[in-house]
Amino acid sequence: MILVSLLGMNPRAAFPIMMGACAFLMPVASMNFIRARRYSLKTTVGMAIGGIFGSALALLVVKEMDLTKVRWLVTVVVIYTGLSLLRTAAKEKTKAVKA
Repeated sequence: MILVSLLGMNPRAAFPIMMGACAFLMPVASMNFIRARRYSLKTTVGMAIGGIFGSALALLVVKEMDLTKVRWLVTVVVIYTGLSLLRTAAKEKTKAVKA
């Protein structure tokens, strides 16, 4: 959504673009895991079923939200994720230095 907004597009177009990108990306990205049988079938089925309900719920909730609130929600999620990744990277770096 942030990228779509920065490109000057209507932010309401972000959800279908992201969903389409994932729909085409995931089968290709998962081929190596499927070939090597490095996945849990139970987890995969659970995530697929949860994803169906989660996407439907997100569609209903996000569609009714004010666009400003959605932007703030996305901003908070991106900042939280970025800080979490940086914290994990710092922990991994200290582990590598100690080893």
